[in-house]
Amino acid sequence: MNKRDVVAAVALRAGVSQADAAKCIDALLELACDEVAAGGGINLTGYLKISTVQRAARTGRNPQTGESVTIPASTGVKIQPGARLKAAARG
Repeated sequence: MNKRDVVAAVALRAGVSQADAAKCIDALLELACDEVAAGGGINLTGYLKISTVQRAARTGRNPQTGESVTIPASTGVKIQPGARLKAAARG
């Protein structure tokens, strides 16, 4: 399911136009990006949790040469499914 399909399905279920559904979905995605950029996250209880994680610097290995490589610390995004999403996947 791509974004166009999601917009059409949301518009149908909510009884709104596809343009309004697209604006709402875009606003939600922009909000998620803004929260992650600020170091926060979003928790949609039962469905989805989006948060930032700090990864410590570590030593890795180049698989072609075997040489040790220093991997710098970084910030990543963690997405966790909620209970309702997990239950839907189980069928």
